[in-house]
Amino acid sequence: MRDFAGNTDTADNTGTAVTAAHTDPADLGLVVTGLGVTTAIGQGKDAFARGLFAGNHGFAVMDRPGRQLDTRFVGAEIPELEPTTRLTARELRTVSLTGQVALATLEEAWTEARLDGFDPERIGLVIGGSNLQQRELVLAHDRHRAKPRFLRPSYGMSFLDTDLCGLCTAAFPVRGFAHTAGGASASGQLAIIEAAEAVASGRVDVCIAVGALADLSYWELLGLHSMGAMASEESAQAPGLACRPFDRQRAGFVFGEACGALVIERRGARPGQEDTLYARLSGWSVQLDGNRNPDPSLDGETRAIRQALDRAGLTADAIDYVNPHGTASPVGDETEVAALRACGLTHARINATKSITGHGLTAAGAVEAVAALLQMKHGRLHPTRNLTDPIDASLRWVRDEAVEAEVRHCLSLSMGFGGINTALCISTCDS
Repeated sequence: MRDFAGNTDTADNTGTAVTAAHTDPADLGLVVTGLGVTTAIGQGKDAFARGLFAGNHGFAVMDRPGRQLDTRFVGAEIPELEPTTRLTARELRTVSLTGQVALATLEEAWTEARLDGFDPERIGLVIGGSNLQQRELVLAHDRHRAKPRFLRPSYGMSFLDTDLCGLCTAAFPVRGFAHTAGGASASGQLAIIEAAEAVASGRVDVCIAVGALADLSYWELLGLHSMGAMASEESAQAPGLACRPFDRQRAGFVFGEACGALVIERRGARPGQEDTLYARLSGWSVQLDGNRNPDPSLDGETRAIRQALDRAGLTADAIDYVNPHGTASPVGDETEVAALRACGLTHARINATKSITGHGLTAAGAVEAVAALLQMKHGRLHPTRNLTDPIDASLRWVRDEAVEAEVRHCLSLSMGFGGINTALCISTCDS
């Protein structure tokens, strides 16, 4: 049998040769043992879960410096952040919003999984996202335009994605490896898949996937608005009604600041692991469309879904719940519904997490995986805000209120510009 790296054998942390599992994730025993999350509806998984089930939201006209020009863009901004305890207040002064949120979110997952004392050389980190600190860079440009020689030297690091890897590994003892995985809006889920494959191959014993906060400036917001992907400025008149995934009145996505973190390891790898066990990653897939443009692809989405199910050893009728990409894109939502129908998933319950959190872009896939895991744990599915007239009323939408539901197998989907389609199957540990 061959592992994800194409090897026949791997070595455990004692140096003993062990037979690697083959490439069917269902046979790998990969589990999630820690979660961290920060969004506009709450920091920490408990506050986040309460906000989800209540259908709360934080949509308003955004007012962070560097977000508005002569525009009024709607989004969901994190109201107040409880910072990490791993750095001093003085050290945090030089850390961007993206970095501060990543550290706080990572700390929650790290603490729950009890990774202190674990061999740092057997821990890896994958950060989902690229070009993550755009607003901070724009603010630096504006501040120093007339006096560029006063630019802080740390700018030479902060424009690189490695800055976030360096920041996180300086605060937490991760010495196995760390890198970013850029997949646009699929980055968060791509990071989970990369982390799972790193553990499956034996490269590390524990790997943390972080879907990082994409700190957009007015430049990115203007560009996304100009291409028609983002809800118009008219939504500022009623921000709470702006985000409408799968509704006939949808008009594009609404940005939401967010970050999610998941700790992934092999089941039974260390004592006490069962105490924080959430579920297992039973299957996944990454499929490409070969397309630079933001157009969604029915073929790419259906290939990703079918391969993830196949690798999980599941048929479509085994899926109890789908957490879709669901951005409120006029074309994207239609294509995703068509993919669900084509793959035989019309029986599954469906809700749209972005209707509550907004679209976290690089963070979305990780945050939505956290949402799926919490819903599985609590036996409840959160409502979908503003879904008053579904584009396909025959599907089993969770609409105005949370519903009780036993979920043994979940399918989570993420798609990104550049033709990237990812699908992830999550299953209970006893299924």
